[in-house]
Amino acid sequence: MSAHHTLPRLYLYPETACGPDVTIPMMPDQARYLGLVLRRGEGDEVRIFNERDGEWLARIASVRKDKGQFTLIERLRVPEPEYGAVLAFALLKRDATDLVIRMGTELGVTRFVPLITERTVGQRVNEDRLESIATEATEQCERLAVPVIETPQRLTEFLGAWPAGNRLFMAVERLAEMHESRKTAESGARGTFAGAQAGDGLLIGPEGGFSPAELDVTLARPFVTPITLGNRVLRAETAVAAGLALFDSQLRNV
Repeated sequence: MSAHHTLPRLYLYPETACGPDVTIPMMPDQARYLGLVLRRGEGDEVRIFNERDGEWLARIASVRKDKGQFTLIERLRVPEPEYGAVLAFALLKRDATDLVIRMGTELGVTRFVPLITERTVGQRVNEDRLESIATEATEQCERLAVPVIETPQRLTEFLGAWPAGNRLFMAVERLAEMHESRKTAESGARGTFAGAQAGDGLLIGPEGGFSPAELDVTLARPFVTPITLGNRVLRAETAVAAGLALFDSQLRNV
């Protein structure tokens, strides 16, 4: 394990140039966090990172209230591609949506697509808040890239824009009881995420599930594969965690 693994880890926005001995400004929230919360000061070391430049060891050159500077020392990790799922999920109540963003980031989601469905509880989100949650989770879980969070959209809009070359795995409650199509019956026998690849997606519905009309429209798409997450009826945020864990396991074993 790296000797630097206990150092604070902060995201560096990619528009900042990186290199040995380069001094870069802190974001105001980073200065407050380091100075007021962690009680770090001039000369203390931290790690800063992003998807373009990798991870760097840096020294606090100065920090005061909401201002400060880092001086870069050396690169600890080179940039590397990250492979994961696209998560499309029906918007939930605020705390549950926050949890989905946090867990999804830790489980490798590269892109979040909040959806508005017939049974969606809420249709408004604080996008800055969700981006902050994703950034904090990225700092915690040692990823290099903060996942993209798209603006909420209608389910039909999402399906219409989905790339035909990627599969979309749709978690369906009581899948074994559905016999509306031969496609549904056959897919359940192939295994939950058999053949999943990076860039494929996971679709999770709202509390109460998708409406019958939404199921018909979605399952009619050739790129959609219905899957089951077991014989228990799960809360939406639990389904997200279970589905992403299985998806991530499949990618790691390809």
